[in-house]
Amino acid sequence: MHAPGGAPGGVPPATPSRSGPDRRSLLRLGGLTALGLALPGCSTGPRSRAAGRPLTIGYISPQTGPLAAFGEADGVVVDGVRAALAGGLEGEGWTREVRIVVKDSQSDPRRAATVASDLLAGSRVDVMLVASTAETINPVAEVCERIGVPCISTLALWQTWLAGRRSRGGRPFRWTWHFYAGLEDVIAVFLDLWRQLPSNRVAGALWSGDADGRVWSRRDTGFPKPVTVSGYRLVDPGPYRYSTGDFRPHVRRFARQRAQILFGVCPPADFATFWRQAAALHYRPRIVTAGTALQFPAFIDAMVPSAEGLATEVSWSPAHPYRSSLTGQTAAQLAEDYTTRTAKQWSQPLGLCHALFEVAVGVLRQVRNPDDSGQILRAIRAASVDTVAGRVSWRTESRLNPFPNVCKLPLAGGQWRHGSRFPLELAIVSNKLVPAVPLAGRLRPLGG
Repeated sequence: MHAPGGAPGGVPPATPSRSGPDRRSLLRLGGLTALGLALPGCSTGPRSRAAGRPLTIGYISPQTGPLAAFGEADGVVVDGVRAALAGGLEGEGWTREVRIVVKDSQSDPRRAATVASDLLAGSRVDVMLVASTAETINPVAEVCERIGVPCISTLALWQTWLAGRRSRGGRPFRWTWHFYAGLEDVIAVFLDLWRQLPSNRVAGALWSGDADGRVWSRRDTGFPKPVTVSGYRLVDPGPYRYSTGDFRPHVRRFARQRAQILFGVCPPADFATFWRQAAALHYRPRIVTAGTALQFPAFIDAMVPSAEGLATEVSWSPAHPYRSSLTGQTAAQLAEDYTTRTAKQWSQPLGLCHALFEVAVGVLRQVRNPDDSGQILRAIRAASVDTVAGRVSWRTESRLNPFPNVCKLPLAGGQWRHGSRFPLELAIVSNKLVPAVPLAGRLRPLGG
């Protein structure tokens, strides 16, 4: 559903979309007429002396299933946000209690759409937040766009967010907004990493048959063109069948063509299978840069053989020089607090998910009447929030934004190395796109 006339960045009236049931219809279907009623079993923030209807923020992410690593830090993030808002949220002449309702997509796109629909049918949600991979984000965004609920998302490349959506003719969306990096940023980071080491310039591509893999593998707009234009020979077996158990044909082809560089995108479990089979067949590239799979410390620690030397893009780290607008914590303090609470190493979704709530709170603070969804949309459109992951703004004057509903955040590059507190720790080795993030050194060859 799109704004009439397709005016870039256009803000709709407060009425719901006409292409699907409106909020009141959903409430009648759900048998609930009290707006703002939290769903049974959902934890809410503590009560305050705030006046007026409590505001509700919905949050959906993959907390179980094959993508559960993305949601591992969600509990700590949500607890921190609830604590920060314990006394209520102050806006333009109002103070309200804030309730956060959390739902699990179970890493299933159909489940993501279902829980979003059920949540919106069962209570008034003022802002819907959704994170982590197109498989969760896109179904939720489509539900919000159809019904007419402000929705903000992160942790998926903007191309996969856009490619899976129904934006006819490239017109902007009414209700759904996204912030994260783009594939062009991953390409720039990977090429910068490859240039740091000598190689035979033969690069083997491993990409999954899901939304990410399809975007990464496209001939003209994906990785193949910039890789070959940069002087590398591409070994491309094409996207593999999702969750396959046999990567031996890929391994043999890469070994036969002497691919000293391995790169691509795939879920953690798939990369683990590939890596074990590569070791069994004695294929060991000199450089490995992979998206998605290599972002999570728990997975890295469990890799057989060792994940030391593997590299990936970095969307957030303790080294990022930003501070939370909600809690005042620096990126380093947020990561340290997470480790103190869980005894686990920080992961990239920690900072991005925290930033997601920062944006929602920052937007709500700017509206005079939080009961008016049209005002919330205008506040999103005009937002400029300095978060622990960087500045998030969809303003039209932002030169970096590739689409009216998208705000780009830059990427760094990191390599897993022996650490001081944990077996392997992610060191920043490329800051070409974010010079403010300090380097810990240069890329090292695997085993070097």
